[in-house]
Amino acid sequence: MKMQLKRIMFIGFFLTFFSATALAERMYVTDVIKLTLRSGPSTEYKILAVVESGQALEVVEPGEDWTLVRLANEKEGYVLTRYLIPEPTNSVRLEQLQTKHKALTEQAATLLDENTTLREENKQLKSTLESTEKSFKELDGDYKELKAGSAEFLTLKTKYKKVSEQLAEQTKKADKLDKELSKIELNQYIKWFLAGSGVLLVGFIVGFSAKRQRRRPSLL
Repeated sequence: MKMQLKRIMFIGFFLTFFSATALAERMYVTDVIKLTLRSGPSTEYKILAVVESGQALEVVEPGEDWTLVRLANEKEGYVLTRYLIPEPTNSVRLEQLQTKHKALTEQAATLLDENTTLREENKQLKSTLESTEKSFKELDGDYKELKAGSAEFLTLKTKYKKVSEQLAEQTKKADKLDKELSKIELNQYIKWFLAGSGVLLVGFIVGFSAKRQRRRPSLL
């Protein structure tokens, strides 16, 4: 029975030791000025190092009075358990909060600068948009006027073409009539000339015959 109890205690100690090592619990030095790291679990042992308040320590073997811990530089030693706490100290929290606050302040300043830049860009974009809309309205008005003018121009062009064709046709007819009239007038002139010439010739013949008739009796 005693042998079984010893075995159980040994197994429990073994499991406790290795489970503590495997979990690697992290503890923090409480709000004291300095804490000595000793080579053994007593104030009689040699001081190996001095740890500051808020410094993080890795628990190697927990104890009721003394706890075996490991520093960041892999040095191991014992410290008083009552000065260890599972959460960071107020000074560490304050430092962390100050660091976060500083980061947030810088981030806020950056966001503020970006916001100011975006506002300026938005203002410029609005100004450009207004100018573009104004130019578009003017261009739209010019386009409508040009479109209306183009419609009138096409109408006038069609009318001009039609009138030009009519004028050309009338000019052609007028030239033809002029030629025909000139031909008719020429024929009339010829007829008048021939008629006049015939009258003169007849008169001349009649006069000449009459003159001969008047001369004959004087010769008998």
